[in-house]
Amino acid sequence: MKSHKDTDPTTLWSPLAEHWSLDPHHTYLNHGSFGGAPIAVQEEQRRWLRQMESRPYQFYVYDFERHIDTARASLADFLGADAKDIVFVNNATAGVNSVLRSLSFAPGDELLVTNHEYNASRNALNFVAQRDGAEVVVVDVPYPVQSPSEIVDAIMEKVTTRTRLALLDHVTSQTALILPLETIIPKLHERGIETLIDGAHAPGMLPLQLNDLQPTYYTGNCHKWLCTPRGAAFLYVARAQQHTIKPLAISHGANSTRTDRSAFHLQFDWTGTDDLTAYLCVPKAIEYVGSLVPGGWEEVRRRNHQLASQARRHIANELDIQVPCPDELFGSIATLPLPDGALYPNTAPVEPLQQQLHDQYDIEVPVIPWPSSPKRLLRISAHLYNDMPQYLYLTEAIKQLL
Repeated sequence: MKSHKDTDPTTLWSPLAEHWSLDPHHTYLNHGSFGGAPIAVQEEQRRWLRQMESRPYQFYVYDFERHIDTARASLADFLGADAKDIVFVNNATAGVNSVLRSLSFAPGDELLVTNHEYNASRNALNFVAQRDGAEVVVVDVPYPVQSPSEIVDAIMEKVTTRTRLALLDHVTSQTALILPLETIIPKLHERGIETLIDGAHAPGMLPLQLNDLQPTYYTGNCHKWLCTPRGAAFLYVARAQQHTIKPLAISHGANSTRTDRSAFHLQFDWTGTDDLTAYLCVPKAIEYVGSLVPGGWEEVRRRNHQLASQARRHIANELDIQVPCPDELFGSIATLPLPDGALYPNTAPVEPLQQQLHDQYDIEVPVIPWPSSPKRLLRISAHLYNDMPQYLYLTEAIKQLL
């Protein structure tokens, strides 16, 4: 491997990077944070913007419901769900908040969450618990972890007769673990406990079949692994609970007397004048990204996981690090524990090593304090535009900085 001074980052990308508009001089290994829409999907959004701006009233009043129904049907098919159970939201955080802010709890009720929960969602849970006098019960899911059963056992051991709701990541943000929800959800439902799944990373990374998984509530981003423009996410609500869940902005649908559409759709589909074009790009993103490799989305997921796995093994071997979980417990993002660093100052926007990688090597990759500074994790992402030479470059940069 050449030294970083001699490395040309433009030569490290996958040939498929030509479909994205990412800066070729930049080494982007952080798809998991904000995603990235292919050029064709960006052009699709511009097409929708031109249509919207050419006849704004017609777009919003006459045509919008038809367009959003088409996008919803495409997404529901991709998710293995019924379109009646799906609404669009701006992001998974909004989905989590929509559910939590709609529910009410009694003093003494227990709300279950793991120590791996995404900070924004955990903050929403804390807010609702404080509002209602409920108790947040935190499950310490082991990390490193050797098997899915360890995760299941840790969660179920914290369940009591007072547990009312479990907020669980499908793919944890900080540690990149896939929680075995196909086992956890039925066990919780048998105990009468509702499940709110923060699936921010799952659509496009995992082969979702929500009708089989049967969560009570499930929210996920389309702008991450599905590669839509940012501002597109969904909320799934089981049919029996749809009457209780309201959008964050109460608008015209709240007192609509229409009978041609469900109250669930009427209330969420129109919460005020907004740029809705990111939602309408979902069918194009599903079709286009799935067309980039033979084998469609199954192959997209396989390639991304294989690349993340190969990169993880290489970095672990070069830095003499033990991998923290088996391959079955991560998807297109993977984490590795790094040697302890300097204490992470509260005033810094990112961990110091992440800042150094950005400033000195133009590599974007998260370094996450876990469980707290100075302990830290390296989190790598893999999508079709990435290739193994980028992770070799990252490894050499880290070796020079540690």
